[in-house]
Amino acid sequence: MSDDSCKTPDHGNVLGFRSGAAVAPTGRDSALSALVGYWAGMCDGAQVPRRSDVDPRRIGALLSNAFIAERIAPGHARLRIAGMHLTELMGMEVRGLPLSAFIAPAGRDRLADGLVRLFDQPATLRLDLVLRGDGRGRAAATGTMVLLPLRSDMGDVSRALGCLITTAPPGAAPVRFDIRDCKATPVLRDTGPPPAAGPCPARGRADALLRYDAAPGIRSGERPYLRLVKSDT
Repeated sequence: MSDDSCKTPDHGNVLGFRSGAAVAPTGRDSALSALVGYWAGMCDGAQVPRRSDVDPRRIGALLSNAFIAERIAPGHARLRIAGMHLTELMGMEVRGLPLSAFIAPAGRDRLADGLVRLFDQPATLRLDLVLRGDGRGRAAATGTMVLLPLRSDMGDVSRALGCLITTAPPGAAPVRFDIRDCKATPVLRDTGPPPAAGPCPARGRADALLRYDAAPGIRSGERPYLRLVKSDT
């Protein structure tokens, strides 16, 4: 299976990440918990799941907010597939853009530190984001980005399943968020002692690590309800 696309075993049609409405901010925590629960369910013991294991039908409610990122260098990743909400935030097609395009310049070193931990430890990553009003009509907004490590078809941890949920209103593009908080939670492996959990290196306070509980909203064996979308990509 191609590492760039999500295909069903029966039809071979690409399931676009653009389908569906963006997740409402009021449902942010439950939606992110469901995504993490789905990702954890794909893990083989303590092994990071493969990119080809991701079935967009299982995260139908999150497709507009979801994305797949690829590591291109230590501390850097680019978008391979992205939902419509990310396109609306940037006001343009975001496929191929660096993930740092959504982050203000002052926070990009902090994002880079988090991406190193995401792929090297590996670890799950949560960034709490804030968009400041510009005094010219753009309202302040908040957001949350979650990144979950994936293995490529070659077996290396160089992909990530991500989700970005924000309160940014339509028409605010392009937006670049400041990072209010960044937490990395190491993925436990089968062998060896687990690495210590902790915040991404940065100045400022260090809160307790957020722990996700798998939400019951995405279950094994559910009948898919998201329609197939053909794509040339």
